[in-house]
Amino acid sequence: MSTSKTRGLFVDVARHLFAKQGLEGTTMNDIARESKKGRRTLYTYFKNKEDIYYAVIETEIDRVSEKMDEVAARDMDSEQKIIMLIYTHLNMIKEAVVRNGNLRAEFFRNIWMVERVRKSFDQEEIETFQRVLREGRDKGRLCIENVSLTADIIHYCLKGLEVPYIFGRLGEGMTVDESRPIVTKMVRRCLGVNPNI
Repeated sequence: MSTSKTRGLFVDVARHLFAKQGLEGTTMNDIARESKKGRRTLYTYFKNKEDIYYAVIETEIDRVSEKMDEVAARDMDSEQKIIMLIYTHLNMIKEAVVRNGNLRAEFFRNIWMVERVRKSFDQEEIETFQRVLREGRDKGRLCIENVSLTADIIHYCLKGLEVPYIFGRLGEGMTVDESRPIVTKMVRRCLGVNPNI
């Protein structure tokens, strides 16, 4: 088995165990045993449980990043692309947390650990928003004064919305079909797009 496949196996097994038993309830022995690999092999790739936990978070964040890149590459109006990026971000984060069972408590309890891993993702996401905003401004669709500041605001607003969105507290009682037109109108106003276009 190649180095990257072995490492990937350990990460997948650890994610499954963390989701089932939590970070505290999982040992390096558990990960080695479930992977059908020796502890020595596991320690070749990861120095401790926290190290493999970071790798698990990284793989989840990579999934979000890939999906965001797919949306950013689509051929569509800039404001629609921004709205789609917003929903993609929130839905992918929610999916990652829900998919990971008991691990979701660790995501919130160890937010500083998650933040450390998220740094590069956050920067990439801000750059993606800047690119889409600049494109919309250059095409005359968006009327924004400062692309960098606008991208920062969108990004940090999304981060602030993650927990309420995950727990269903955002627009409580509303379906996506009911809330989306409201969100779309609000975003279009913030981007300087005529809401009646």
